[in-house]
Amino acid sequence: MINSKDIVDDLISKAKKAQSLLEKLTQEKIDEIVTAIAWAVCKPSNNKKISEQAVKDTGLGNVNDKILKNRRKTIGLLRDLKNVKTIGVINEDIKKGIIEIAKPIGIVGAVTPSTNPAATPINNIINALKCRNSIIISPSPSGSNVFKSLLNLINNELKKINAPENLVQTFDCQVTKELTNLLMSKVNLVIVTGSLNNVKQASISGTPAIGVGQGNVTSIIDETADLSSAVKKIKASKIFDNATSCSSENNLIILEEVYDQTIKLMTEENAILLNKEEKTKLQNSLWIDGKLNRKIIAKSADVIIKEIDLKKDASFDFILVEETGVGKEFPFSGEKLSPILTVYKAKNFNEAKIISNKILHYQGIGHSIGIHSKKEDRILDLALELPGCRVKVNQAHTFATG
Repeated sequence: MINSKDIVDDLISKAKKAQSLLEKLTQEKIDEIVTAIAWAVCKPSNNKKISEQAVKDTGLGNVNDKILKNRRKTIGLLRDLKNVKTIGVINEDIKKGIIEIAKPIGIVGAVTPSTNPAATPINNIINALKCRNSIIISPSPSGSNVFKSLLNLINNELKKINAPENLVQTFDCQVTKELTNLLMSKVNLVIVTGSLNNVKQASISGTPAIGVGQGNVTSIIDETADLSSAVKKIKASKIFDNATSCSSENNLIILEEVYDQTIKLMTEENAILLNKEEKTKLQNSLWIDGKLNRKIIAKSADVIIKEIDLKKDASFDFILVEETGVGKEFPFSGEKLSPILTVYKAKNFNEAKIISNKILHYQGIGHSIGIHSKKEDRILDLALELPGCRVKVNQAHTFATG
């Protein structure tokens, strides 16, 4: 009989020892450790191996996009952290008489999703260690073996530079909710990326927590947008890694004036617009008892079309469904984790903003919103009024946010 408390206590004990050694290191050594960890996933042979295992084990996404995602997110983070001081005095405001000193928080516990079993944990690890915190990863059950493989690669690189042992750990046994919840209650900081249930559990764990749940990104296209550019960007973003990213566009609100033209451009970009009967068929297959069907999510459009038995002779890159409502009775207004894009027609920008607000409050509040427009006042209006922390302007949302 596995004793969850003993397992977690052992991880915590090792993490404390590792963190006590880590906090004594110089900035130069910390930066060397961070770079070594990044190389563990960015080394081409490692990245290919991990990406192939991720798709095989989880059944989500595709290998080539995983490779690109792992590298891009990791290199991007290294760029952001380059020359950033995280030890000792990091800022001094002489006028206010304030000196800011960076200190580690302790042990970080990170809960990571099956959609990104390498990219998310590697970013959590780099951020934690850059600030001299040890970290314990609780991966999704389907992504557990992927992370264990990645951890072996990380430790191989850390040994080469004589870094302390157990800076990064995970469970040696099968990951369970009991283990994850117990871990969250024992660490000094919790980072959660994934399901709403995990985010909620983190918030009641008694430990300071940062949670990122559903994205359900909505984008607006107005009458001033470069429609061809907007459509190409949305397509590239939507189909990337079969829409596993929380930053993938899920809903598109198009102003009435350019609605038909935009839909036409999307079909020219190899989208298929479903009729009402086909939409109902997809809805009945995509959600089972109110939950997303794992046999369909993060699959290509063609796989989805075949799975729901739509008789189509051609091949398609993404799927469009038209919608008018928002909420539980209109499931297509929520996150779909698949190359399925819900489209709304708005009479004007104000109505588009109202629809966006409803969608965010249904799913995705606090995440982000996109807009394709040349009107600066509308862009600022979204940022001021809607409950999202980022507004992506005339960009492919997944790449810009990720």
